[in-house]
Amino acid sequence: MPAYIIVDVQINDAKAYDDYKKLTPASVAAYNGKFIVRGGETETLEGDWDPERIVMLEFPSVEKAKEWWNSNEYLPAKEIRQRSSNTKMIVVEGYTG
Repeated sequence: MPAYIIVDVQINDAKAYDDYKKLTPASVAAYNGKFIVRGGETETLEGDWDPERIVMLEFPSVEKAKEWWNSNEYLPAKEIRQRSSNTKMIVVEGYTG
């Protein structure tokens, strides 16, 4: 079953975060993941949620998504992200109907 990582990012250091954006795609691909949303324009339809940057990744399974998040390939990028932004991140199973 597909799984999605959904991320709400508030960037505190844009220069460092640019380095993160360059490092991340190869690690995602190594775990058969892909970007679905990567910082596109947002519009709040309900509530008071006003995200700065939304990212959504798709992986073949929750297990694969967690493998990526815990991987050595992602670690250098993750450390940059954690230093340069405040992040809320979840993993959710996809709907297969």
